[in-house]
Amino acid sequence: MIISSISQGLLWGVLGLGIYLTFRILNFPDMTTEGSFPLGGAVAVTLMNAGIHPLLATIVGALAGCVAGLVTGLLYTKGKIPTLLAGILVMTSCNSIMLMVMGRANLGLLDSRTLQDLLPFAKDSNLLILGLIAVVLVIAGLIYFLYTKLGQAYIATGDNRDMAKSFGINTDRMEVMGLVISNGLIALSGALVSQQDGYADVSKGIGVIVIGLASIIIGEVLYSTGLTLLERLIAIVVGSIFYQFLITAVIALGFNTNYLKLFSALVLAICLMVPVLKNKFFKGVTLSR
Repeated sequence: MIISSISQGLLWGVLGLGIYLTFRILNFPDMTTEGSFPLGGAVAVTLMNAGIHPLLATIVGALAGCVAGLVTGLLYTKGKIPTLLAGILVMTSCNSIMLMVMGRANLGLLDSRTLQDLLPFAKDSNLLILGLIAVVLVIAGLIYFLYTKLGQAYIATGDNRDMAKSFGINTDRMEVMGLVISNGLIALSGALVSQQDGYADVSKGIGVIVIGLASIIIGEVLYSTGLTLLERLIAIVVGSIFYQFLITAVIALGFNTNYLKLFSALVLAICLMVPVLKNKFFKGVTLSR
């Protein structure tokens, strides 16, 4: 159970890393997440059922998420549609696209090979190793990208859009690029999780943005401020693993699994309130002295 929770936490951690690019760096509340996550799984599972190699199917699934992010970015930057509405439009459209791709509301992998089947160890060990490989590659890629001139321009756009524009940075292009990369990672997570679960479903995206945000917030609560970029990205993955342990504990205690979404929302709300409660507590201690 411990290995399973860590494995799931690693795969869902990729989702958290993708959301971090828009939610924290770009200050963009992107609702496309709930469409691109199941879309990545739908595309990957459909291709694997068609006999496509699981690695190629997973890459194509991630690219489908990139396309979803691109559409959201263009609607926002060129169509001047508000951020939330642009994401909701694409999220809603993804539902119909998934039905067209799979031909039904859900699709199992049947006897198709998955990425974890390519590894030579036991099933649980394969899932753990696959999660570690995915997280290491994604974090390494993000570190490399964000320290390039292009990555620094992207960060500057999120920090202060007007200032970045005054320095000659094409902020519209940065925002579109961020949405493309973010949703590509989110769809990658969806493809990996679908392979772990053994099926893809159009309803899998419901509430995933809460899970991703919970990973980010829990990571920030567990670690102090002043983290380096690498430490912050690792903290998100640790937060995702911690969240999966919470879910596992809730299930082990016999709670109704139908209420897991409610539990996720409560965990996120509590974590968001922790900094405020800390400030009030320490302020009260200082006054009493």
